[in-house]
Amino acid sequence: MENSTTTISREELEELQEAFNKIDIDNSGYVSDYELQDLFKEASLPLPGYKVREIVEKILVVADNNKDGKISFEEFVSLMQELKSKDISKTFRKIINKREGITAIGGTSSISSEGTQHSYSEEEKVAFVNWINKALESDPDCKHLIPMNPNDGSLFRSLADGILLCKMINLSEPDTIDERAINKKKLTPFTVSENLNLALNSASAIGCTVVNIGAQDLKEGKPHLVLGLLWQIIKVGLFADIEISRNEALIALLNEGEELEELMKLSPEELLLRWVNYHLTNAGWNTINNFSQDIKDSRAYFHLLNQIAPKSDREDGPAIAIDLSGFNEKNDLKRAGFMLQEADKLGCRQFVTPADVVSGNPKLNLAFVANLFNTYPCLHKPDNNEIDINLLEGESKEERTFRNWMNSLGVNPYINHLYGDLEDALVIFQLYEMIRVPVNWNQVNKPPYPALGGNMKKIENCNYAVELGKNKAKFSLVGIAGQDLNEGNSTLTLALVWQLMRRYTLNVLSDLGEGEKVNDEIIIKWVNQTLKNANKNTSISSFKQSQNCIDIISKA
Repeated sequence: MENSTTTISREELEELQEAFNKIDIDNSGYVSDYELQDLFKEASLPLPGYKVREIVEKILVVADNNKDGKISFEEFVSLMQELKSKDISKTFRKIINKREGITAIGGTSSISSEGTQHSYSEEEKVAFVNWINKALESDPDCKHLIPMNPNDGSLFRSLADGILLCKMINLSEPDTIDERAINKKKLTPFTVSENLNLALNSASAIGCTVVNIGAQDLKEGKPHLVLGLLWQIIKVGLFADIEISRNEALIALLNEGEELEELMKLSPEELLLRWVNYHLTNAGWNTINNFSQDIKDSRAYFHLLNQIAPKSDREDGPAIAIDLSGFNEKNDLKRAGFMLQEADKLGCRQFVTPADVVSGNPKLNLAFVANLFNTYPCLHKPDNNEIDINLLEGESKEERTFRNWMNSLGVNPYINHLYGDLEDALVIFQLYEMIRVPVNWNQVNKPPYPALGGNMKKIENCNYAVELGKNKAKFSLVGIAGQDLNEGNSTLTLALVWQLMRRYTLNVLSDLGEGEKVNDEIIIKWVNQTLKNANKNTSISSFKQSQNCIDIISKA
């Protein structure tokens, strides 16, 4: 194949990541030759077997740079750059769409009309519609929108005025939006835009990534953007109580010899996986490693349901008997159907259909399990006097604000725990680039880190992060060393994060002001003028009074 200099846009890169995840059916982080061959077979290409093998071999020659017989995401991107203008790339897209029940839509922008396609999952659309219908069925402000038909495009039309989005945000994170701020009657194009901007800003405030999503995109109902934002909002709500500081019963998931600090570093997804395995172990069944390949036969789900179902009458409901007769059904699809009938007894059939279980849709199965946990966790906090209760203190408002700010910018990995997830400084480097401080990525150690000396690699990163802050960003980092970031020293870590956030905000304000340099004095002057215009007698002289100011402005 000839070398290609074709570039891939950010949108296409996001699509490729989605496609890679769908091809990587065993969630190994790599695509192997047999997975590629399966895709071509599934495409029903009019080629003899030897020709399919020949294509696969050519792909591996082009893409497998380190010759390990596997293709990483970076190698996959190179492959798609090579194939971008060739017929085989079209075939690849058809295969991916066919494999996962994906609907492909052409873009409406001038760029999209040149060939860019966006895709979305019909299964996910149906699942989200059903979830929203149930969650908001009694909300009087949504009567003109609910119920939506999951089998057509009513979801995208119903979200266009912003009311449903605002309601879903408050459902996931109560009181994020003051209900009085939502325009609900006699809507005009202007008030609709106000609602949509309110929803986007509020979604950002609870940690959703809203980069490259605008009010007009939501008003036009662009499916891939709408579903991406909806999933983030729904996930915030599903994961809200899957945190040890808010649910101390999760301490029961501690492994023998494990410290509480280690358990607290786990993400909600990892805690859910451990929760499932906790119950599977009690049931004497094999544990699972993921919510895709390992749950396709529904048998793990049968055991999970049987473990968490109430065994005796309680104040909040009677005992529920799980019928395990469907466990031995030979047909996977029928077995999944029987399993979901039992889940329905618990009121937890949401998010998945039998086909979603059998296909191993990781997103919808994760949501299904999270809903099970939230309804019937079946955990009891152990009586262990050796556990340091002080470690269970939840994050402060300040810490949550910083964490949500980072996540709203789309940093990778997602920040679940502010200090633990910054211990290798990778996210800090991404933030430096966002505030226009160049990072030499050749100097950065990247995961996976070796078992021996891995933490030293992380400390080297943290040392470099402090060096950049002092020498390039010109931050005040007196007394802060890389080890402080690595160990999660809260005071010193927040000192750096605050300066990163402040610089980012000043850059945004400067860009809005067409390059005019913005400082504290200018912002305070604007705040006081805003208060005066709102007929308020209060003023501020520094940002130590900022919370009082924010409260006043929000009520103005």
